[in-house]
Amino acid sequence: MAPILEARGLTAAYGPIQVLHGLDIRVEDGGVTALLGANGAGKTTVLRALCAMVRRGGAASFRGRSLNGQATEDIVRLGIAHVPDGRGTFAALTVNENLRLGAYARRDRAAVKADSARVCGYFPRLAERRQQQAGTLSGGEQQMLAIARALMLRPKLLLLDEPSFGLAPLAVADIFGILRKINRDDGVSMLIVEQNANLALDLADHACVIETGRMAMSGPAAVVRDNEAVRRAYLSY
Repeated sequence: MAPILEARGLTAAYGPIQVLHGLDIRVEDGGVTALLGANGAGKTTVLRALCAMVRRGGAASFRGRSLNGQATEDIVRLGIAHVPDGRGTFAALTVNENLRLGAYARRDRAAVKADSARVCGYFPRLAERRQQQAGTLSGGEQQMLAIARALMLRPKLLLLDEPSFGLAPLAVADIFGILRKINRDDGVSMLIVEQNANLALDLADHACVIETGRMAMSGPAAVVRDNEAVRRAYLSY
């Protein structure tokens, strides 16, 4: 089966400073790939490069279509939704207004309304807080809102940047359970950057380990988990 996302020789730079040095990354259609590495390894930059948010080189394709030369908004319209670190919700807007913003590129109003109800089915807490300002939600609820807003695009691929960061363990468990359900029931593929390697490897079928912008290891999640160097560096056993 052809991958839904494939990058070959991916490079990225901020001004004169090169951060990524020729990475090969793929996400299978309907699969979950975890992107692991220490702070500063370049994981977030991978997601930004794929969305054309930083200067990049190499080749990248989505569902067989080249992403080279595509603007960020065009990549979104292809079916790639990015959930950035820090959640990025619009604090002054209500939950419902945030969800509507997630569907800004769509014109099928009846389907948008149906999707809003479907997404709130995944996140019942958001359904209870539709008229509440996003800035007054708990950290876990804001992360749920960020994911829900991304789902309003009806994406085929979710790029998730540190969805567990700063959250209580119960909120993390809820969010990862929902991500598993979204992947299983809706067939949404995922590329997930996550410091909690155990969580990421439990969710993923494939994993990549990055060190200073270079690929250190790539393979099935179970194989990466069993690698002694990965266990010592990221899994604490």
